[in-house]
Amino acid sequence: MASSGRALGHPGIPPRWTSSAKSGVGTAIDAQSRVWFTLSHGIINEVYFPRLDQANTRDFGLIVTDRKDFFSEEKRDASSRVAPLAQGVPGYRVTSDCLRGRYRIVKSILTDTQRDVLLQAVHFQPLRGVMADYSVFALLAPHIDNFGYGNSAWIGEWKGMSMLFAQRNGTALALACSVPFRAMSCGYVGTSDGWQDLSAHRQLTWRFAEAPDGNVALTAELDFTRGDDSLVLALGFGRNDSEAGHNARAALLQAFTTHVADYVRQWEDFQRRCLDLGEIDDTGFDLYRVSTAVLKTHESKRFNGAMIASLSIPWGFNKGDDDLGGYHLVWPRDLVESAGGLLAAGEAEGARQALAYLMTTQEADGHWPQNMWIDGTPYWSGIQLDEAGFPILLADALRRSGDLRNGPVTQQDRWEEQAGYSPFTLAVEIAALLAAADFAVAAHEAALATYLCETADTWNANIERWTYVSDTDLARDCGVAGYYVRVAPADVADAASPAHGFVP
Repeated sequence: MASSGRALGHPGIPPRWTSSAKSGVGTAIDAQSRVWFTLSHGIINEVYFPRLDQANTRDFGLIVTDRKDFFSEEKRDASSRVAPLAQGVPGYRVTSDCLRGRYRIVKSILTDTQRDVLLQAVHFQPLRGVMADYSVFALLAPHIDNFGYGNSAWIGEWKGMSMLFAQRNGTALALACSVPFRAMSCGYVGTSDGWQDLSAHRQLTWRFAEAPDGNVALTAELDFTRGDDSLVLALGFGRNDSEAGHNARAALLQAFTTHVADYVRQWEDFQRRCLDLGEIDDTGFDLYRVSTAVLKTHESKRFNGAMIASLSIPWGFNKGDDDLGGYHLVWPRDLVESAGGLLAAGEAEGARQALAYLMTTQEADGHWPQNMWIDGTPYWSGIQLDEAGFPILLADALRRSGDLRNGPVTQQDRWEEQAGYSPFTLAVEIAALLAAADFAVAAHEAALATYLCETADTWNANIERWTYVSDTDLARDCGVAGYYVRVAPADVADAASPAHGFVP
């Protein structure tokens, strides 16, 4: 039965994101591929395009039924294991075993190195019964351009190949398969989407052809009866549906083994440029190579040197369209720490690009935004002084001059965004002052160097007075004389202890 008509239940339930507990992130090294992906609970989560601060999907997983009474959602009803395609390569082999022992799914996941396409080679193995006893469905939830609402979905084709499409503003996606879909539908999440249909009927009975302007989902029944119970899913992206469809089809015309070889080769070339410091542990991973790959994956391909904090949206199950930000933003602190990691691994060029990016995005008064989109546009505008100090520690060529205008109190500490004296922030501030003093000496600005050193010495001499407490209930419980508080408030003058306010 062909799909037709407009889906019911517009615009769908309020959109939410998904778990930030990622088990994998990945992208191709080549800048021709502007797609980044994440994994959690055995399935694809957010997919980013064309920038790594623009998420376009919530999740993309599989559902298995027997068309009668069995319903199994891969992310909830199967245990998953993740293994790298090769050490230090952020492409993955994910094995999902049904908790009721009915099936096994093995997926190989990576991006096309030459196109804006995410690829999954999927193998379905019945553990009880035969293939004909099961139906397998792909369920994709578009959240294009960081929004769940305002997405339009429809069923169409590109040059005769049937595909499912979604679009919002100037970004589109197209879902295609190496084997023609058996059935397709698009609907509104929570009312007429494929999950609702399959959970109620165990097969696609609502075959809607379009679902405009809402929180939408795409569903396709996969055909594993051809070949060796395997197929390839291609999720293409572009500025419009034609470009997305073109990319998806072009990727499918190339052998999946070739995609794997190209992807692995590029990442192994990168790993050879890094110092050889790791070893494979009992998890099967070389955690050092995992770290270098994760750092490199978080680099922008358009804005040299930009690195976001994380390809995730924290507390995503509570985040909707009214809160666009997440960790998929540039935080200067995290950028410097990530650049430091690359530098320690021998990838000095990445650290130099990060420094150039920081110089480009520094505000007129010398600070950096608390966090920002990768083009430098601030998202949160708070001032966290460790984020003003960290770039100085990275910048072996950056020279700063002028009077100190802030400190030692920070407007926000690094975690709970509270004002006061923070031992962590003080350590960064003092180290940054001393580093800046060295730069001043090199620039023959002796007076400024003296001022910076004396300020650092004064702050260093007062750390205990500002942030150390003793004889508290916690200290007695732990059997210690005292400890440094996370942040000491600075809004009460003449306090007897940092636990109660500013100690003059």
